Amino acid sequence: MFAITLVNPPPFLILDETDAALDESNSEKYGALLAKLQGRTQFIIITHNRETMTRAGVLYGVTAGSDGASRVLSVKIGEAEELVE
Repeated sequence: MFAITLVNPPPFLILDETDAALDESNSEKYGALLAKLQGRTQFIIITHNRETMTRAGVLYGVTAGSDGASRVLSVKIGEAEELVE
């Protein structure tokens, strides 16, 4: 998949849990490949992998509120880092 993307990069690519079976070491390699390709392709990644999420610019998630209704959560990583500092 990454080899094809390197040769002929699409404008965007949707990846659904493609990193689910990876251990920590391979997750880092996967993240490095994503970083290499992000200049030419926009990624929409569905994941639970912590390493992959650290490479994201924006995280979107769904959470349940106290009333039981689902709510969309959006976090821009750059803004969150500024708040932490």
